[in-house]
Amino acid sequence: MEKEKISQQLSAQVDVKHPWLAMTSMLIGAFVGMLSETSLNIALPTLGKVFNVEPSSLQWLVTGYMLVIGIVLPFLSLISKWFTTRQIVIFALADFAIGALISGFANSFTVLLIGRLIQGIGTGLILPLMFTVAMLIFPPQKLGAVMGVNALVIMFAPAIGPTITGIILGALSWRDIFFIFTVLLVIGLLFAIFTLENVNKITRPHVDVLSVLGSIIGFSSLVAGVSFASESGWTSFKVLGLILVAIIVLILYARRQLKLENPVLNLRVFSKVNFRTGAFLVMIDFGIILSSMYLLPQFIQNAMLLPVAMTGIIMLPGGIINALVSAISGRLYDSIGAKIPATIGFFIALLGSIMFIFASEKSSVAYVITAHIILMIGCPLAMSPSQTHGLNALQGPESADGSTIMNTLQQIVGAIATAIATSLLGIGEAVSHSSNKAISFTSGVHFGFYFTAFLTIVGLLLALTIKSKNKSQDIELH
Repeated sequence: MEKEKISQQLSAQVDVKHPWLAMTSMLIGAFVGMLSETSLNIALPTLGKVFNVEPSSLQWLVTGYMLVIGIVLPFLSLISKWFTTRQIVIFALADFAIGALISGFANSFTVLLIGRLIQGIGTGLILPLMFTVAMLIFPPQKLGAVMGVNALVIMFAPAIGPTITGIILGALSWRDIFFIFTVLLVIGLLFAIFTLENVNKITRPHVDVLSVLGSIIGFSSLVAGVSFASESGWTSFKVLGLILVAIIVLILYARRQLKLENPVLNLRVFSKVNFRTGAFLVMIDFGIILSSMYLLPQFIQNAMLLPVAMTGIIMLPGGIINALVSAISGRLYDSIGAKIPATIGFFIALLGSIMFIFASEKSSVAYVITAHIILMIGCPLAMSPSQTHGLNALQGPESADGSTIMNTLQQIVGAIATAIATSLLGIGEAVSHSSNKAISFTSGVHFGFYFTAFLTIVGLLLALTIKSKNKSQDIELH
């Protein structure tokens, strides 16, 4: 009897012949989706000139995309009970490809933005599903390594995005960014059609319309309110009104989710301390990545006055380091738990943020590369262990809920962090009182990195509270 119990604990919840092959389409989709989050950062100055659009409007290509992801994400748990795994993944990849084509052929900023918003739907479905399926088709003792690969996709893609875009813009056109996305998505679509198996159970539960509306209104009002701050100011009626609406609606939404027998988003998982800590650490880490990846390419182009292709090359070493650290951080959790790598990771990220605060328009390329590398060591070192620490606190159906919540908050915080960085960039430029645009832009970047540094300090303090040395395999043998 004991042997059977141990065998069950060591086996996957759903038996799949080739689990890694089954994951391929989702890994490709998630990679392109996350690549898309930062790839446009380096192209924003170019797009601003092409469409004659101000930075406060341009940021919507980034924050609008993440906003749609954040709106769609909470519904994945519900959607996966109405549609099969194959149906969801194939639709998501096809949707993303259509959105990419619309953006690629756009002849106005409005059409470009519409394409971006359509792309967000696909990413919003793929991201949480990738983690949910992984938790189902891999045994517990392999979850650390699997989450490491997932983290590699989540962390490496945003880090390498500016480099890839820089190379494309240097050799081709901004439109080719979206055409390359389309090619990758078609490859993912072929994998989904021929290798993906259905792993979820279709139950078709009741859809609570009030919960759906509350989620959409609450999250969109919050991100929109923060985003408009860079254009209208934090004390404007529009900004304060949207944020107030968001707070009220989200409080009502949360209360309703806790009362419903089958909530859209199972917020009860926050009662687990390890999940709560892991989720907040992942949110903070992603905020650090998105805010810094938004600021850095613009600093290199607008303050250091280097060409876009050079910007991509400068950011390449950090992207490579990010990939290497992401690959090993999951295995670190398997052996030593989450506290040590998360704490060290946030401390290293703090050092990188401080280096950027002291950077100037006259800083050497070597200095910027070094600061970026340090930041790209710290963030992925903390990400995967924090994520696995949180998700391992959940069992059965809760795993899907936890994955959805973690990814939802990650995207919402990413959008908010980008919007705050944009706002601080403008404030820093305004208070510099310099007629030299490079100097005033550097001042703005410093203000943005004050926020990034603040996030690293919060993450560091929170990582120190981790008490349990949970491992991927935690089995009672007596």
